[in-house]
Amino acid sequence: MRLLQTQKVTKYFGGLCALKEVSFNLEQGEVMGLIGPNGAGKTTLINIISGAFHPSQGKVVYHGRDISRLKAHQINVLGIARTFQVVRIFKRLTVLENVLTAMVDRSKEGPWKLVWGSFFKRVCAFKQDPEACATAEGLLASVGLLRYRDEQAENLPYAMAKRLEIARALATRPKLLLLDEPSSGLNPAEQNEQIKIIRQINEQGVTILIIEHVMKVIMDISHRLIVLHYGEKIAEGTPKEVYSDPLVVEAYLGGEAHA
Repeated sequence: MRLLQTQKVTKYFGGLCALKEVSFNLEQGEVMGLIGPNGAGKTTLINIISGAFHPSQGKVVYHGRDISRLKAHQINVLGIARTFQVVRIFKRLTVLENVLTAMVDRSKEGPWKLVWGSFFKRVCAFKQDPEACATAEGLLASVGLLRYRDEQAENLPYAMAKRLEIARALATRPKLLLLDEPSSGLNPAEQNEQIKIIRQINEQGVTILIIEHVMKVIMDISHRLIVLHYGEKIAEGTPKEVYSDPLVVEAYLGGEAHA
């Protein structure tokens, strides 16, 4: 079943074309990898899907609905959540409080009211709500962070902060999770743990679109790959098909690396 479709998505920033007519289908239950050299347009594409940017041309269709002009919090209500390449967590809140802030009802409030509700009302109320705390603790357990429950977020090791951001995204109950380089900056052991976590999330029914430069990670977990180069899609297929594609070898891997 098709969950998401981009139709000739194009994005201009002034005279710069960051994306040019990028089209693909994402099926429900898939893990799709998005790769390409730096500046290829990968994060721009995720920004468009998540509502941070609107496309200059083309459209994004989710569950048969055009979401191209919706705001980010409206898209999140529909079931799309994301993480960021640079970790965005509330450093002065505890790990548990970080997850609780993501559990506000985005369907009834605008973004500024959500900030107020998250920080000054809902967290205090949720901390007194055993059911909300149990849900948040379950999410922390799923990413291996339960023992850090009461730790201030700014004290987390980098790899744990990456996991906390994933837990926060999962707290919004997404059907589609957009991951922007979840393994960047991690050592090989931490990358292996991240692979396990992403697989478990997918096995629970969450469709995933992931940007990743760590080839071991992207090859291990992706059902299909899309390759962008200078804002254009140059290849799509299984990891094996894409890895052996001459255009990908030239544009992304490099001839010497392939040899």
